[in-house]
Amino acid sequence: MPPPLPFSLARMLLAPLLLWQGRQVRRRTVRLPEAAGARLGLAGIGQGGSAMPRLRLLIVGDSSGAGVGAATQDEALAGRLGQALARLLHAPVAWQLVAQSGWTTPQATEALATLAGQGRLPPADVLVTALGVNDAIAMTSPARWLRQLDALERQARELAGVRHLVLTAVPPLEHAAGLPQPLRAMLGRSARRLDDGLRQWAAGSGARLHVEPPFDPATERAAELLAADGFHPGPALYRRWAEALAAQIAADWPVTPALDQPAVAAGAGVTGAGVTGGSGRGRPSRSIAT
Repeated sequence: MPPPLPFSLARMLLAPLLLWQGRQVRRRTVRLPEAAGARLGLAGIGQGGSAMPRLRLLIVGDSSGAGVGAATQDEALAGRLGQALARLLHAPVAWQLVAQSGWTTPQATEALATLAGQGRLPPADVLVTALGVNDAIAMTSPARWLRQLDALERQARELAGVRHLVLTAVPPLEHAAGLPQPLRAMLGRSARRLDDGLRQWAAGSGARLHVEPPFDPATERAAELLAADGFHPGPALYRRWAEALAAQIAADWPVTPALDQPAVAAGAGVTGAGVTGGSGRGRPSRSIAT
């Protein structure tokens, strides 16, 4: 079998067909709403008799971060992650969700700046990302995407005081059965290129962690874990994803967090679930497959 064409050449040659297939997919795909419910919460309030959060999460993402495929945020990533971490840490966990269907990484970065300017971005210790699918669909180059992620990281650190990043791997789009070929193969290659870059970017810092979703589409039945559109996670996969992330965050979080106050830029809000207090730094990052 001859080797595959270079990605840029294949994209150029197939551009008219890919564009047509993309339009067909958008036309016939079931459009599911984002999960209903608050985008700000405090999980585990009754644990230990204290309402002071031990950990503060900022979750930034696209449609999967927004909970498409789940009815409520309690069944989606943000709610499940807060609940799982509160159980593991035996203490309250504050969380804020900043996510919207269709967002690319630059749009998520812009949203953080907007919220901070409105005083609606509480301080956070850990940034969890669920990004990359729309960047892969846009055929963004890995180098450009890493620059965009770097800008997102700077915003989160400067505006919310984030110290540690937990980066969800870009999903393997080559296994999205609802996509026709060659669109599926090209999006799969685009996603793999971004995720390879993400893995290396995470390994280059002691404050970043790359975590792969706990789902192997080659061996598991997607119908049991995916939503009705066959593309987004369903409640069962959100639960599994959140528990995998929680296990890694809890493992990297200090037993006794330092009680210093991270510097937060003027304009970053402290309302809602964001309460200044315990914070800490995780161990050196690594790429983890769960």
